Amino acid sequence: MNDGTSQDTEERRFLERFAVVLSDSGYPRMAARVFSALLMSPTGKRTAAELVELLGVGPSAISGGINYLLRTGMAIRERDPGQRRDHYGVHQLAWFEALTSSDSVYRRFEDVAKEGTKIFGPDTEVGARLAQTERFFAFLRQEIPQLMRKWREMDSSGQ
Repeated sequence: MNDGTSQDTEERRFLERFAVVLSDSGYPRMAARVFSALLMSPTGKRTAAELVELLGVGPSAISGGINYLLRTGMAIRERDPGQRRDHYGVHQLAWFEALTSSDSVYRRFEDVAKEGTKIFGPDTEVGARLAQTERFFAFLRQEIPQLMRKWREMDSSGQ
């Protein structure tokens, strides 16, 4: 972010708008704000202290957001040689990691929908909706690896 100019204000507003989109998509609010701050860092990384100052929250809030992002593969932790402070940055393949790590989540939705279809029966309205849910998550699990392959090919060619 800049030095308090109107550009800085616009950038901060965008950071918060981006975080809201992530949060509305299911990311914990603080993790979404931290990810946005990392994504919009001029150097591509920030310390926890820099995140505390930028986002105006306490260290424990930053710690929780960072831990979530590290667990999900959306962020990385680095330490420069001879330094005592960790720097956090957006994993180069953050979106790829987020989508591909969702396979187990998709599998769980697929499995529970299948179970519900058996319980309610496929010929009931509830069972039909659950069967459709099962097919949808099976479809996602089948298609996402192919989409990711296409993305890697497209991204490596610079398109």
